[in-house]
Amino acid sequence: MSFNSTTFAIFFVLVYAGYLALGRSARWQNILLLVGSYVFYGWWDWRFCGLLAASTVIDYCVGRAMHAGNDDRLRKRLLWVSLCANLGMLGFFKYFDFFAKSVESGFQTLGWEVNPLLLDVVLPVGISFYTFQTLSYTIDIYRRKIEPTRDFFAFALFVAFFPQLVAGPIERASHLLPQMLRPRKIQLPEFHAGLYLILWGLFKKVVIADNMAPICNDVYQNYWEFQGPSLIIATVAFALQIYCDFSAYSDIARGCGKLLGFDLMVNFRLPYFAVSPSDFWRRWHISLSTWLRDYLYIPLGGNRGGAFNTQRNLMITMLLGGLWHGASWNFVLWGLFHGLILAVYRVADKRPIDAPVVTLGDRLGYFTRIGIMTVLTLIGWVLFRATGVVDDSTGEVVRGSMEQIGHILTQWAVSADLGYARMIGYEVCFYAAPLILVQIAQHRSRDMMVMTRLPVVLRGVWYGLLLAGLMVLGAREAVEFIYFQF
Repeated sequence: MSFNSTTFAIFFVLVYAGYLALGRSARWQNILLLVGSYVFYGWWDWRFCGLLAASTVIDYCVGRAMHAGNDDRLRKRLLWVSLCANLGMLGFFKYFDFFAKSVESGFQTLGWEVNPLLLDVVLPVGISFYTFQTLSYTIDIYRRKIEPTRDFFAFALFVAFFPQLVAGPIERASHLLPQMLRPRKIQLPEFHAGLYLILWGLFKKVVIADNMAPICNDVYQNYWEFQGPSLIIATVAFALQIYCDFSAYSDIARGCGKLLGFDLMVNFRLPYFAVSPSDFWRRWHISLSTWLRDYLYIPLGGNRGGAFNTQRNLMITMLLGGLWHGASWNFVLWGLFHGLILAVYRVADKRPIDAPVVTLGDRLGYFTRIGIMTVLTLIGWVLFRATGVVDDSTGEVVRGSMEQIGHILTQWAVSADLGYARMIGYEVCFYAAPLILVQIAQHRSRDMMVMTRLPVVLRGVWYGLLLAGLMVLGAREAVEFIYFQF
């Protein structure tokens, strides 16, 4: 059940009506939302609900037992139960075939023929998100940062909360769970903000992201036929597609949450205004980057122990962050690339991220840093997007991702016929214009909700334009949210 579907609209209206009718009982509201969340998740495949329930029961019991115990060895064993259960499910469904095929390829390189066991199982939607969310709960209890809840239904809702279940943001129990344990009162400003976030999210998804998808797909699926500007513009189209697609999901999730009286964290904060790799990860998929920082990078040693250890910790963190996105070598390469530029910038660029911009020289330096980071980000998106070319009739990979990456990156500077590039360039600029204007306003005001604070007449015009854009410019073929595959 996708946010940009009529089915979800009907589902949400029905759940919301029941939710408001139960307004005096937070517990019964939680039970209704829990049932609705399992219906929402089971809409893809009812069998997925078993994994979600298993993760919930295990971590609820582990959390209670860990908090009750005083024996540190027992608490550590219980933590390992949670880690093995959640990462075991994630590894089994997401990575088993990937590693088996990688071992097979390695042996074939040596001239040995092997026939590894392949599971060919369906990847449960959102498993990477809810496993990390539940892990943060048990790890924080182990660290004695939070206490476990006794309310099983509230905890089950924390794990399965449908607005952010499938593609985040990855919430922490310290932030979201207390909201589920207390009565919610929906204020008019939050209701207004929620409706706007849903409208803006749908616009970004249906009008921008879904219209960028065909441009990028046409070029990347036939990349050997293109050179120079066409490859660059297609990569820019993908940068817009993945940002608008993923941030739209987060916006709609936050909007639905606000309508229900919940505050979900901001997951994107103008990432293409980043001046360095570390600034980019402060702005892009914030819930994942902070999760990796708190539960992987810092436990590895963080920036303690000298320069070599710090760089090693960065590379390991980003390598695993890349692998989190998908069981494919191009994602591993993308993670390593971001680890590398993080390490290089840490040595070569000592300027603070929030350095004041006062003089003309400051402004030139600021925009130069944004420009350099934009180029590096686009190179990273080539690695991310280049998943190879598959024959639709046989399902076989006919051109590998490494060959695709090599061609695209080496042909960027090659001159070519500008006719097609000009055509898709105009199209990209047309659809991106509203996003650029909004983001400039957000950047200058330092307010992500600045458009909701316009004078009432201008606000009405803006909302009307968004609705008209959805009806007139929205892509006619629905495109699944990109991060559903992760």
